Amino acid sequence: MKIKEIAIVGLGYVGLPLAISLSKRYKVFGFDINKKRIKELKRNFDETNEINKEQLKKSFKKGFSVSHEKDRLKQSNIYIITVPTPVNKENKPELKPLLDACKTVGKNIKKDDIVVFESTVYPGLTQEICGNELQKHSGLNLEKDFFLGYSPERINPGDKIHTVDKIAKVISSENENVKKILREIYSNVTNGKVFIAKNIMVAEASKVIENAQRDINIAFINEVAKICQKLNISVYDVLDASKTKWNFLPFYPGLVGGHCIGVDPFYLADIAKKHKVKPSVVLSGRKTNDEMSKFIYSQINKKIEKSSKILILGLTFKENVPDLRNSKVFDLIKYFKKSHEVYACDPLVGNISEKKIKLICYENLKKHKFDVIILAVAHKLFIEFEVNKLITFLKKDGMIADLTGIWRDKKEIKNYWSL
Repeated sequence: MKIKEIAIVGLGYVGLPLAISLSKRYKVFGFDINKKRIKELKRNFDETNEINKEQLKKSFKKGFSVSHEKDRLKQSNIYIITVPTPVNKENKPELKPLLDACKTVGKNIKKDDIVVFESTVYPGLTQEICGNELQKHSGLNLEKDFFLGYSPERINPGDKIHTVDKIAKVISSENENVKKILREIYSNVTNGKVFIAKNIMVAEASKVIENAQRDINIAFINEVAKICQKLNISVYDVLDASKTKWNFLPFYPGLVGGHCIGVDPFYLADIAKKHKVKPSVVLSGRKTNDEMSKFIYSQINKKIEKSSKILILGLTFKENVPDLRNSKVFDLIKYFKKSHEVYACDPLVGNISEKKIKLICYENLKKHKFDVIILAVAHKLFIEFEVNKLITFLKKDGMIADLTGIWRDKKEIKNYWSL
C-alpha cells in the first residue's frame, strides 16, 4: 500500500507533535474541530508550548497543512485519531469526542484505508466501539474494506527530553500488512524504536496500566506523606534517604490531576467491573489521590488565621505547561475560598475569568502583602525565585506552604510548612 497522506485527527498535546514529526517524511494533514486552534497554528502559534514557531514554519513549508473542514479528510488514506478520552462527573468514560471523531472519519474513509487510534481507551474499545462506529458511518466492512491499528500515545506535556522522536512506540493491528505499514510509519518518527504488541487489546491494556501504575505509586507516597505529617517529619527528607537504595522507585507526593494519570485508571476500572473483577487497588489509589487537596487544605488551614489573604503560586496540573485540565489546584482554592481571601499567580496561564479566581500578574506581586503563600506547582520561574524577594510578599509572621518541598532547606523562611 502506498502512503498517500496521513491525517492527524485532533491537534492537541498528542496530535500536533506527532503531525510535525511525521511531516518530515510524509505528506501530513492536520484536522481539528477547533477553528481558533487552526487559526493560531496557521499563524505559527501553539498555545500548548509543545511546538515552537520555527518548527511550525518549517513544517508548513514542507507541505504540512491544517484545517477544520471535514471534507478535506477525503484526500488521506491513513488516519490517526488523537482526540482526548476524559471521564464524566461519575468518573465513567466520556466517549463523545472519540465517537464524534469516528463519525467524521467514517464519512470520509475509502476502501483499503487504515484508521489508527492513539487515544487512551480500555481494552476492547477500539474494535468493539470505534470499529463499529466507523462501519456505521462509512458503509464499509471492518477488516475487509478498511483496517484498524492502535498505537498508544506516550506524550508527556512539558517534557523536552522524552519527546515523540525519542520514545519507543507500541503498535498493533489485527492485519499483518497493516502492522508492517505502521512499523514503517512509526519507525520514521521514533528512530526505529517500535514494539509490536500481540494484538490491539494488548496494546490498549499496555497503555491504560502505564498510567494506573503511576497513579497507584503516587497514591502510596501520598499516604506516606500523611503518616509523615503525624510524625512531624518531611516526606521529602524520607525520600532522599530511600532513594540511595538501588531498587527504590522515587515517586513524589502532591496533587494528581491532568488528563492522563487522573483519568485513565477509571477506564481500567470500568472494563474490570464489566467483567466482574473488583478493581480495589486501582480505585483505592484514585481515591487517595483525589482526596489529597482536601488533606493539604486541612493541614494548612489549622495553622493560619481565619480570613487570611492567601496567594497560590501555580494553577496548572503540572509544572511548566499551560494545561489546566483536571488540575487539582482548583479544588484546593475551592476549600480555602470558604473562609479566606484567595489570589493566584501563574505566568503560563491566560485569562480564566470563568473560574472566578482573582489572578495577579507576576510583575504585580510586589503590590500585595499576603498572610500565606502556597507553592502549588513548581514552575521553573517559581523555582528560580530569590527566597528573600519572596518573603517581601509576606506580612509579618506570614507563612509559606510549599507542596513541592523545594524551599525546605531555606533558613530565611521562618514560618514554613511542607509535606
